[in-house]
Order: sequence, then C-alpha cells, then structure tokens
Amino acid sequence: MQAADRGHTRWGIVLAFLALPVVVLGVLIIGLFLWAWTDDDEARGGTRAGAAATAPCTEALAFGAAERPANARAHDCTVQRGIDTSYAAVLRMPREDVRGWLHETYPNAPKPRTGGGACGALCLDVTHENGLPGTAEAHVVQVRVEYENAETALVRFSAFTM
Repeated sequence: MQAADRGHTRWGIVLAFLALPVVVLGVLIIGLFLWAWTDDDEARGGTRAGAAATAPCTEALAFGAAERPANARAHDCTVQRGIDTSYAAVLRMPREDVRGWLHETYPNAPKPRTGGGACGALCLDVTHENGLPGTAEAHVVQVRVEYENAETALVRFSAFTM
C-alpha cells in the first residue's frame, strides 16, 4: 500500500510544478491582450484617441479647402482623430469681409443662410455634393458666424470626415 501512496504524492508535486508556469503564462497572455486592445494611448506616451489636440490653423483650414483671410486672426485650432478626423478653427475678422471670403472659398456652395439660434448670424454647410472643392480632405465643412459688434465677426470653422 505504501507504493500507491508514494506515486500519488509524486504526481501531486509534478502537477503543482507544471500548473504554476501555465497559470503565469496565461496571466501574461491575458494582460498583453488587454493592453493591446486598450485605447488609452496616454499611458503609452501619446494622446488619447478622440481627444482634441492643438493643430496649426493653416492645417485646420486647409483640411476644408480654405485659407485664412489676410485680415483675419485665427486661433483655437484643434484636431480630433479617431475613426473620423475633425478640425476646428476660430477666426476673428471684419464683419463686412465674411460673405466675400465664404463666396471666394466656396464659389459653388449654396448661399449662407441667416437664422439666429444655433445658426448664429450666418451659417454655411458645404459637402462634396453641394460645392466643396475636390481639394478638400474633409467630407463636410460647417461655418457658423456670430457678430460680436458692428465691426467684428467671430467665425467658427469646422471640417470633418464621416
């Protein structure tokens, strides 16, 4: 009877030594899999997917086939990248120049509409189907204009893919 007890005891020790590396390897593989599938790029030294980052204003406007008017100040330009790409820019320019800049930039687009509310003083939505130039990387450009005072307009420009 002692021989059966000794063999059982040896297998218990052998199984314990074999199970430990399998468990450790399994935990490492699961951890690596979870790390690879996370979108937390900040932990790896990048910016989180979908988070807005500062972008050059010329790049933001060019994404929507636009250029900064000579008499405008551009600021607060950002980019968000994820499944789609979205650029935004804020321009301050003379009120009297806004319609001319919009027409020069998007000559085949519909006329800007006035409305107030969410639209502001002027709105323009342009797609490839209704006047967005072929040089635009964006699929849609939206421009929202608010008049700050009698001379100055605040122009919110966004260009994005869908």
